[in-house]
Amino acid sequence: MIQKHAIPILEFDDNPQAVIMPKHEGLDLHLPKKCVYAFLGEEIDCYAREVGADCVGEFVSATKTYPVYVVNYKGEEICLAQAPVGSAPAAQFMDWLIGYGVEQIISTGTCGVLADIEENAFLVPVRALRDEGASYHYVAPSRYMEIQPEAIAAIERVLEAKGIPYKEVITWTTDGFYRETAEKVAYRKEEGCAVVEMECSALAAVAQLRGVLWGELLFTADSLADLDQYDSRDWGSEAFEKALELCLEIASQI
Repeated sequence: MIQKHAIPILEFDDNPQAVIMPKHEGLDLHLPKKCVYAFLGEEIDCYAREVGADCVGEFVSATKTYPVYVVNYKGEEICLAQAPVGSAPAAQFMDWLIGYGVEQIISTGTCGVLADIEENAFLVPVRALRDEGASYHYVAPSRYMEIQPEAIAAIERVLEAKGIPYKEVITWTTDGFYRETAEKVAYRKEEGCAVVEMECSALAAVAQLRGVLWGELLFTADSLADLDQYDSRDWGSEAFEKALELCLEIASQI
């Protein structure tokens, strides 16, 4: 039933069925249960070529076609896909993957830091502030999305086993990359947000509605810690390869 509101984004319909469902194409596609869904750009395609992964399908959007791979990792099939940046396209593609069989998903990607955190550091978001639009179509309005404890535990087990330092953080998920004003950044820091990115709360909401497991491993890129001098640094480039390796290991151990 739809809950009407003067502000459209706060109108939520709890019916999981929609006019267009993720499997509306009726593809003969059966994906593995485990999936690494990563914001890593060319790193995904490069890795797929290196290991001879099978390209089993494609997600076709209006602007780009995203290959969907299946890799054999330690004797187990794992789905591997590049996630598009931004809450709406990332949520749509992940919902589609779930529709075709994915049930346990680990994501990874960069985040900007609001506090003084070094570049290429690994972080585990435990809560995401919902300052984007997609999540409100999947889960009733609330200020935060909580990340599933089972997913957090799986990520942290692997990091600890490999001796990789990490911190648990609250993240600010926003659609407005160019609207992170100084006052809003300060406000988010007061609320306890240590980092900012564009998808976490939306993907957590998709997972909640569809009843699947999802968690994310973030690594630090640019810095908003100094409000008078933005620093893009090197966009976390040194952590891309390692983040993918870690996510495959995490997925295999769920």
